[in-house]
Amino acid sequence: MVVAIALDDAFYLGVLSSRTHVVWALAAGGILGVGATPRYNKSRCFDPFPFPAATEVQQVRIRELAEALDIHRKRQQSQHSSLTLTDLYNVVEKLRAGLSLTPKEQITHENGLATVVLSLHQQLDVAVAAAYGWSSTLSDAEILTHLVQFNQQRAAEEAAGTVRYLRPLYQAPGEQQAAMALPVNAPVATDVAATAAQPWPAELAQQMFAVRSIVQQAGGEALSSAQVAARFRRTKADKVKPLLDTLAMMSLVRHLEPEDTYAA
Repeated sequence: MVVAIALDDAFYLGVLSSRTHVVWALAAGGILGVGATPRYNKSRCFDPFPFPAATEVQQVRIRELAEALDIHRKRQQSQHSSLTLTDLYNVVEKLRAGLSLTPKEQITHENGLATVVLSLHQQLDVAVAAAYGWSSTLSDAEILTHLVQFNQQRAAEEAAGTVRYLRPLYQAPGEQQAAMALPVNAPVATDVAATAAQPWPAELAQQMFAVRSIVQQAGGEALSSAQVAARFRRTKADKVKPLLDTLAMMSLVRHLEPEDTYAA
């Protein structure tokens, strides 16, 4: 699946390249195959994503970093024809995690100057967080919670007639745009049987995927947080319930009251 985002301002490239958007996209997007490979779905990852109301100074900073990142990657790839973005970012993530590199990865590191890429992303993360008015030390769960709340605020604004267009000249200024909201009951791809006891994923995004998959697999049946937790090895309801509540806030599952259960 190919997604083209027709924006000519590097400010948006910077926001979309930041940890803030990555956390949102991993939680809201689809999954593909047994390995739960993340899939970027435009209607869920881009359309409802609330961009920050950045000041001019903040926009300039993010734009400069994004342009520097784009120029650096293109320059290194033009100088090294075998350098791919996939290989480069695999090395960047290992550097971020403090892991050692294989001899082949060391070559990628040198050809792509991966430490420069990592540094630019780290600076982007700080700049984008500042544009939202947040600390750059927020956890993934805290970022996701803030974005959901921000999305709801924007939806309320749009319902009242205030629309923050990304491309006003193209998007017909003066006409109210539909409120950004995540689609309900979107299908989730999974090859794991609903009754199988699964290992509990280590990362937040994979935990969100896994919990949402269990609820979707149940069809119309409502499940409690304890029932969902029982589908994972050595996992308790208190770990699962916050994720279910966040998914419900994003309209990816339904929270049924007063039973305190969740359904697709």
